[in-house]
Amino acid sequence: MSIEQTHIVITGAASGIGKAMAEHFTARGMHVALLDRNQQQLDKLAQDLPNSLPICVDIADETQVDACFERIMSQFGKIDMLLNNAGVLNDGLLLKVKDGKVVNRLSVSAWQSTLDVNLTGTFLCGRAAASHMATNGGGVIINVSSVARAGNKGQTAYSASKAGVVALTATWAAELCDYGIRVAAIAPGFVDTPMIQQMRPDMLEMMVSKVPVKRVAKLAEMADAITFIMENDYFNGKILELDGGLRF
Repeated sequence: MSIEQTHIVITGAASGIGKAMAEHFTARGMHVALLDRNQQQLDKLAQDLPNSLPICVDIADETQVDACFERIMSQFGKIDMLLNNAGVLNDGLLLKVKDGKVVNRLSVSAWQSTLDVNLTGTFLCGRAAASHMATNGGGVIINVSSVARAGNKGQTAYSASKAGVVALTATWAAELCDYGIRVAAIAPGFVDTPMIQQMRPDMLEMMVSKVPVKRVAKLAEMADAITFIMENDYFNGKILELDGGLRF
Protein backbone atom coordinates (compact mmCIF):
# COMPACT_ATOMS: atom_id res chain seq x y z
CA MET A 1 0.00 0.00 0.00
CA SER A 2 1.27 3.45 -0.90
CA ILE A 3 0.64 5.73 2.06
CA GLU A 4 0.40 8.97 0.12
CA GLN A 5 -3.11 10.48 0.16
CA THR A 6 -4.48 7.53 2.11
CA HIS A 7 -7.19 7.76 4.75
CA ILE A 8 -6.40 6.37 8.17
CA VAL A 9 -7.99 6.12 11.60
CA ILE A 10 -5.95 6.39 14.79
CA THR A 11 -7.43 5.55 18.19
CA GLY A 12 -5.96 7.13 21.28
CA ALA A 13 -4.87 9.96 19.01
CA ALA A 14 -4.87 12.84 21.49
CA SER A 15 -1.64 12.00 23.29
CA GLY A 16 1.47 9.86 23.37
CA ILE A 17 2.16 7.51 20.49
CA GLY A 18 -1.20 8.21 18.85
CA LYS A 19 -0.58 11.96 18.75
CA ALA A 20 2.91 11.48 17.35
CA MET A 21 1.65 9.14 14.66
CA ALA A 22 -1.12 11.58 13.73
CA GLU A 23 1.43 14.38 13.33
CA HIS A 24 3.75 12.14 11.33
CA PHE A 25 1.15 10.88 8.89
CA THR A 26 -0.60 14.19 8.27
CA ALA A 27 2.82 15.60 7.41
CA ARG A 28 3.01 12.86 4.77
CA GLY A 29 -0.23 14.09 3.23
CA MET A 30 -2.55 11.51 4.74
CA HIS A 31 -6.11 12.19 5.85
CA VAL A 32 -6.35 11.18 9.50
CA ALA A 33 -9.38 10.58 11.70
CA LEU A 34 -8.38 11.30 15.29
CA LEU A 35 -10.29 9.19 17.81
CA ASP A 36 -10.06 9.77 21.55
CA ARG A 37 -12.29 10.39 24.53
CA ASN A 38 -10.58 13.66 25.46
CA GLN A 39 -12.44 16.29 23.45
CA GLN A 40 -10.27 19.21 24.57
CA GLN A 41 -7.00 17.57 23.58
CA LEU A 42 -8.50 16.37 20.30
CA ASP A 43 -9.64 19.84 19.29
CA LYS A 44 -6.26 21.33 20.19
CA LEU A 45 -4.44 18.71 18.11
CA ALA A 46 -6.76 19.05 15.12
CA GLN A 47 -6.09 22.79 14.91
CA ASP A 48 -2.49 22.04 13.98
CA LEU A 49 -3.12 19.14 11.61
CA PRO A 50 -4.45 19.62 8.08
CA ASN A 51 -6.80 16.99 6.68
CA SER A 52 -7.71 15.73 10.16
CA LEU A 53 -11.09 14.77 11.56
CA PRO A 54 -11.34 14.80 15.38
CA ILE A 55 -14.03 12.56 16.89
CA CYS A 56 -14.62 12.17 20.61
CA VAL A 57 -15.62 8.55 21.21
CA ASP A 58 -15.52 5.86 23.86
CA ILE A 59 -14.08 2.94 21.89
CA ALA A 60 -15.45 0.47 24.45
CA ASP A 61 -19.02 1.47 23.49
CA GLU A 62 -20.36 -0.46 20.50
CA THR A 63 -22.97 2.11 19.50
CA GLN A 64 -20.50 4.99 19.65
CA VAL A 65 -17.88 3.10 17.66
CA ASP A 66 -20.25 2.10 14.85
CA ALA A 67 -21.60 5.66 14.58
CA CYS A 68 -18.06 7.03 14.61
CA PHE A 69 -16.96 4.88 11.67
CA GLU A 70 -20.08 5.78 9.72
CA ARG A 71 -19.15 9.43 10.21
CA ILE A 72 -15.60 8.77 9.03
CA MET A 73 -16.89 7.08 5.89
CA SER A 74 -19.24 9.98 5.17
CA GLN A 75 -16.32 12.43 5.47
CA PHE A 76 -13.49 10.43 3.90
CA GLY A 77 -15.35 8.05 1.59
CA LYS A 78 -13.04 5.18 2.53
CA ILE A 79 -10.73 3.86 5.24
CA ASP A 80 -7.36 2.56 4.11
CA MET A 81 -5.80 1.86 7.48
CA LEU A 82 -6.78 1.57 11.14
CA LEU A 83 -4.15 2.01 13.84
CA ASN A 84 -5.65 0.45 16.96
CA ASN A 85 -3.47 2.37 19.38
CA ALA A 86 -5.69 3.35 22.32
CA GLY A 87 -4.72 1.74 25.60
CA VAL A 88 -4.79 2.22 29.34
CA LEU A 89 -2.62 1.03 32.21
CA ASN A 90 -4.02 -0.09 35.55
CA ASP A 91 -0.94 -1.64 37.07
CA GLY A 92 -1.01 -3.58 40.30
CA LEU A 93 0.03 -6.88 41.79
CA LEU A 94 -2.56 -9.65 41.80
CA LEU A 95 -2.42 -9.57 45.61
CA LYS A 96 -0.29 -8.43 48.52
CA VAL A 97 0.34 -10.42 51.68
CA LYS A 98 1.51 -8.90 54.95
CA ASP A 99 2.06 -10.76 58.20
CA GLY A 100 0.49 -13.86 56.74
CA LYS A 101 -2.69 -12.10 55.60
CA VAL A 102 -3.89 -10.90 52.21
CA VAL A 103 -4.10 -7.13 52.55
CA ASN A 104 -4.89 -6.18 48.97
CA ARG A 105 -6.10 -7.77 45.74
CA LEU A 106 -6.23 -6.45 42.20
CA SER A 107 -9.74 -5.08 41.80
CA VAL A 108 -12.23 -6.32 39.26
CA SER A 109 -12.80 -2.70 38.21
CA ALA A 110 -9.09 -2.25 37.38
CA TRP A 111 -9.11 -5.53 35.45
CA GLN A 112 -12.30 -4.75 33.56
CA SER A 113 -11.52 -1.15 32.67
CA THR A 114 -8.20 -2.25 31.15
CA LEU A 115 -9.78 -4.99 29.06
CA ASP A 116 -12.63 -2.68 28.04
CA VAL A 117 -10.27 -0.28 26.29
CA ASN A 118 -7.31 -2.44 25.31
CA LEU A 119 -9.17 -5.52 24.11
CA THR A 120 -12.87 -4.76 23.62
CA GLY A 121 -12.02 -1.38 22.09
CA THR A 122 -9.58 -3.03 19.69
CA PHE A 123 -12.23 -5.58 18.75
CA LEU A 124 -14.98 -3.02 18.18
CA CYS A 125 -12.84 -0.66 16.11
CA GLY A 126 -11.34 -3.53 14.14
CA ARG A 127 -14.75 -4.94 13.36
CA ALA A 128 -16.13 -1.55 12.33
CA ALA A 129 -13.14 -0.74 10.11
CA ALA A 130 -13.15 -4.20 8.52
CA SER A 131 -16.85 -3.89 7.74
CA HIS A 132 -16.13 -0.87 5.56
CA MET A 133 -12.82 -2.10 4.15
CA ALA A 134 -14.31 -5.41 3.04
CA THR A 135 -16.73 -3.69 0.68
CA ASN A 136 -14.41 -0.88 -0.41
CA GLY A 137 -11.31 -2.58 -1.78
CA GLY A 138 -9.58 -3.75 1.39
CA GLY A 139 -7.12 -2.08 3.73
CA VAL A 140 -4.74 -2.60 6.62
CA ILE A 141 -5.41 -2.98 10.34
CA ILE A 142 -2.46 -2.49 12.69
CA ASN A 143 -3.00 -3.35 16.34
CA VAL A 144 -0.67 -2.03 19.03
CA SER A 145 0.35 -4.78 21.44
CA SER A 146 3.30 -4.60 23.84
CA VAL A 147 6.42 -6.39 24.97
CA ALA A 148 4.37 -7.01 28.14
CA ARG A 149 2.15 -9.44 26.21
CA ALA A 150 4.43 -12.23 27.43
CA GLY A 151 3.71 -11.27 31.03
CA ASN A 152 5.21 -8.70 33.37
CA LYS A 153 5.14 -8.39 37.13
CA GLY A 154 2.47 -5.97 38.29
CA GLN A 155 0.65 -5.95 34.96
CA THR A 156 -1.92 -8.75 35.15
CA ALA A 157 -4.64 -6.88 33.25
CA TYR A 158 -2.37 -5.04 30.82
CA SER A 159 -0.38 -8.13 29.89
CA ALA A 160 -3.52 -10.20 29.41
CA SER A 161 -5.11 -7.53 27.23
CA LYS A 162 -2.03 -7.16 25.03
CA ALA A 163 -1.73 -10.93 24.64
CA GLY A 164 -5.36 -10.89 23.56
CA VAL A 165 -4.53 -8.27 20.94
CA VAL A 166 -1.95 -10.66 19.46
CA ALA A 167 -4.56 -13.42 19.27
CA LEU A 168 -7.02 -11.08 17.57
CA THR A 169 -4.36 -10.11 15.08
CA ALA A 170 -3.56 -13.67 14.04
CA THR A 171 -7.23 -14.62 13.81
CA TRP A 172 -8.25 -11.60 11.76
CA ALA A 173 -5.30 -11.98 9.42
CA ALA A 174 -6.55 -15.45 8.50
CA GLU A 175 -10.20 -14.44 8.25
CA LEU A 176 -9.98 -11.09 6.44
CA CYS A 177 -7.36 -11.74 3.76
CA ASP A 178 -10.12 -12.95 1.41
CA TYR A 179 -11.45 -9.38 1.45
CA GLY A 180 -8.13 -7.72 0.73
CA ILE A 181 -7.52 -6.79 4.36
CA ARG A 182 -4.15 -7.36 5.99
CA VAL A 183 -3.87 -7.42 9.78
CA ALA A 184 -0.64 -7.12 11.74
CA ALA A 185 0.56 -5.82 15.08
CA ILE A 186 3.44 -3.89 16.53
CA ALA A 187 4.74 -4.67 20.01
CA PRO A 188 6.77 -1.76 21.39
CA GLY A 189 8.83 -1.72 24.53
CA PHE A 190 9.63 1.66 26.06
CA VAL A 191 8.89 4.56 23.70
CA ASP A 192 9.91 8.20 24.15
CA THR A 193 6.51 9.66 25.04
CA PRO A 194 5.65 12.47 27.50
CA MET A 195 4.85 9.80 30.11
CA ILE A 196 8.42 8.47 29.85
CA GLN A 197 9.88 11.98 29.83
CA GLN A 198 8.12 12.84 33.10
CA MET A 199 9.63 9.91 35.00
CA ARG A 200 12.12 10.54 37.78
CA PRO A 201 15.66 10.33 36.37
CA ASP A 202 16.61 7.43 38.65
CA MET A 203 13.51 5.46 37.63
CA LEU A 204 14.16 6.16 33.96
CA GLU A 205 17.77 5.05 34.29
CA MET A 206 16.73 1.81 35.97
CA MET A 207 14.16 1.16 33.24
CA VAL A 208 16.56 1.85 30.38
CA SER A 209 19.20 -0.38 31.96
CA LYS A 210 16.97 -3.37 31.20
CA VAL A 211 17.02 -2.62 27.46
CA PRO A 212 20.00 -4.18 25.64
CA VAL A 213 20.41 -1.12 23.36
CA LYS A 214 20.35 1.11 26.48
CA ARG A 215 17.75 3.60 25.33
CA VAL A 216 14.05 3.97 24.63
CA ALA A 217 12.59 3.91 21.11
CA LYS A 218 12.26 7.19 19.29
CA LEU A 219 8.81 8.16 18.06
CA ALA A 220 10.25 8.41 14.56
CA GLU A 221 11.30 4.77 14.83
CA MET A 222 7.77 3.84 15.83
CA ALA A 223 6.44 5.71 12.81
CA ASP A 224 8.96 3.99 10.53
CA ALA A 225 7.89 0.58 11.82
CA ILE A 226 4.20 1.30 11.26
CA THR A 227 4.97 2.65 7.79
CA PHE A 228 6.84 -0.58 6.99
CA ILE A 229 3.78 -2.65 7.89
CA MET A 230 1.56 -0.41 5.78
CA GLU A 231 3.76 -0.47 2.71
CA ASN A 232 4.82 -4.14 2.74
CA ASP A 233 1.87 -6.01 1.26
CA TYR A 234 3.30 -9.39 2.28
CA PHE A 235 3.44 -8.58 5.99
CA ASN A 236 0.35 -10.22 7.46
CA GLY A 237 -0.64 -11.92 10.69
CA LYS A 238 2.69 -11.21 12.38
CA ILE A 239 3.99 -9.09 15.23
CA LEU A 240 6.72 -6.54 14.59
CA GLU A 241 8.70 -6.23 17.81
CA LEU A 242 10.14 -2.77 18.48
CA ASP A 243 11.62 -3.28 21.93
CA GLY A 244 15.40 -2.94 21.63
CA GLY A 245 15.73 -6.56 22.73
CA LEU A 246 13.89 -5.99 26.03
CA ARG A 247 12.52 -9.08 27.75
CA PHE A 248 10.89 -8.99 31.16
